[in-house]
Amino acid sequence: MADQNEKRSTFGRAARIGGATIAFAVMALAFAGMGLFMWNMGNDMSQMTRSVVQMGKDVTSMAHDMEGMAANMRQMAGSMVEGQARMGDDFARVRLGMESMTANMGQMSGDMGQLNRNISAMTQRIGDMAVDMRQMNQSMAVMTNSMGHMGNDINKFSNPQRMMPFIP
Repeated sequence: MADQNEKRSTFGRAARIGGATIAFAVMALAFAGMGLFMWNMGNDMSQMTRSVVQMGKDVTSMAHDMEGMAANMRQMAGSMVEGQARMGDDFARVRLGMESMTANMGQMSGDMGQLNRNISAMTQRIGDMAVDMRQMNQSMAVMTNSMGHMGNDINKFSNPQRMMPFIP
């Protein structure tokens, strides 16, 4: 009987030690899993931060490009004003030429046709510029929308409980 009690006592002690070992192993795996999850989330947030910084640099570069484009457009507007003034001068010379050179009406008619084509080409270029500006505005709207989505995503990562509803 004492032998049986001793076997039960040894078996009970071994069962308690085995159960504690299993519980410890489960806890160690749970902590390792949580640590791995936190490490991955930290990596993802670090990469996202680098992406946001790069996007900020890209936006700054785009702002500089747009400033340069605005300067070019100002220069173009000045050139157009200057061109119109020169065209006005040209028209005055044409008028004087018509008065003094009535013998060469065919050549003057050709010159007027070319002037009309130049004005038409200039009008077409202005129309193309308006299309480009519209496309740029649409691109800016898409970028603004993307930045709004990114802000939403950043908010999700800054509040991880939104992504893990099982955590109280």
